[in-house]
Amino acid sequence: MKLDVYSIDGNTTGKQVDLDDNIYGVEANDHCVYLAVKQYLANQRQ
Repeated sequence: MKLDVYSIDGNTTGKQVDLDDNIYGVEANDHCVYLAVKQYLANQRQ
C-alpha cells in the first residue's frame, strides 16, 4: 500500500511511503477500538 507524505501545512511533498499490507491493510475491530478508547479516557480521568 503506497500513501502520500504530507508536510506540516497539509500539502503533499511528492514523496510516497510503502506500508506493509499485512500490518496496515487489515480492517479494525470496532469493539477492540472501543475498549482501547474507553480505557484511555478512564486513565485520563485519574
